[in-house]
Amino acid sequence: MKSVGIFVKRRHQDAVRVAGEVAAWLNSRGIAVLVDEALVAEIPDALGCPPAEMPTQADLLIVLGGDGTLLSVARLVGDRRTPILGINLGSLGFLTEITRDEVDPVLTKLLAGELTISERLRLDVAIRRNGAEVARYRVLNDLVINKGALARIIDMEAWVDDTYLTTFKADGLIVATPTGSTAYNLAAGGPIISSAVHCLVISPICPHMLTNRPIIVSDEALIRIEVKFQDEDVVLTADGQVGMPLQGGDVVEIRRSAHPALLVLSPTKDSFQILRTKLKWGER
Repeated sequence: MKSVGIFVKRRHQDAVRVAGEVAAWLNSRGIAVLVDEALVAEIPDALGCPPAEMPTQADLLIVLGGDGTLLSVARLVGDRRTPILGINLGSLGFLTEITRDEVDPVLTKLLAGELTISERLRLDVAIRRNGAEVARYRVLNDLVINKGALARIIDMEAWVDDTYLTTFKADGLIVATPTGSTAYNLAAGGPIISSAVHCLVISPICPHMLTNRPIIVSDEALIRIEVKFQDEDVVLTADGQVGMPLQGGDVVEIRRSAHPALLVLSPTKDSFQILRTKLKWGER
């Protein structure tokens, strides 16, 4: 390993301080550290680099913050196979598994090649309008179709491959990966899915029909959602961070991406332990 990129929010002073400590630790071992050019003055042991170029120049990306920051970095990685190590300085942290107390021992194990990297399924999402593609996104967690505050219930016709599934009548619809099953999908009553399972989950948000329930389908399937509405405020959101308004007749196509995200796993906690801790299972 020759270089490491560190992503940190500049306004998060505690995270900037930890980034400085990590940069000094890596620098003392002959590893170049890259940070956003705006942070060079605060992290003297690092070199400035535009964030968009960091995944192409670094052998590893370290994210200091919460899951939202890691999701934005995963989007920057694009088609590349640059591993991401998440250090949790946020509130919940299902994706950023490493605690600040574990930073030194984890980095030591990482340089010794003793850590495990998990390939996480991502989705390629295309929006078609009048037969033409108007937007494309890649998501690690989920794709959400949601109505505005004053909009009526949305009718969304869903197909899995060439088979008609149903027309959901709901406030919205979530298509989540196993990694994203603990995000909005969980809040909407969907199942928690192990990241080792090869599947996707389709979860309606506040369905009007009591019989509409989340459904799990193969991750090899092509999911098509046609939005059946006119003159309503409906928005598509990818990983809760980017998106666009939808129009009546728009078709959203969702398929497994050929480019997974690579996440460095915690050496001290397994995925079920993380769930027990974050969701406080067993506590009264």
